[in-house]
Amino acid sequence: MKLYRLETVQNLPISQKEAWDFLSDPKNLKRITPEYMGFEILSGASDKMYAGQIIQYIVTPVMSIPTKWVTEITHVDEGKYFVDEQRFGPYALWHHKHFIKPIHKGVEMIDIIDYKIPFGILGQLVHPIIVAPKLKEIFEFRKHALNEMFGEYKV
Repeated sequence: MKLYRLETVQNLPISQKEAWDFLSDPKNLKRITPEYMGFEILSGASDKMYAGQIIQYIVTPVMSIPTKWVTEITHVDEGKYFVDEQRFGPYALWHHKHFIKPIHKGVEMIDIIDYKIPFGILGQLVHPIIVAPKLKEIFEFRKHALNEMFGEYKV
């Protein structure tokens, strides 16, 4: 199986604390996910984020087929970064690092997602046609949603 990576960077004109408070609250994920994804949290989002936290979702990423997704928050460095890993869901592997660092007049947010697609060679064939474009679309939506909420970063 091939390992893929998606990296995104976004600057926002908010404090590190504001960014952390928003991004580390799982309930906010729905606000920055396209509506067509049918994103709903089933359990695990009522507590402040902590290492070991299990969060269950339903998403409908392709052809309106509901899919259960279970992630674990594996690492947390308050205000700076956290990592979520898929425990059950549509990917053979999903490891998502979220970094937040202060910059002049705001924060820089970096997402690094390492993932594998199931179904061997078939998965590798559909990756560039369906999976990679869909992930890029989701993170572009997220970027626009965050800009709408917090404003665009200007130096």
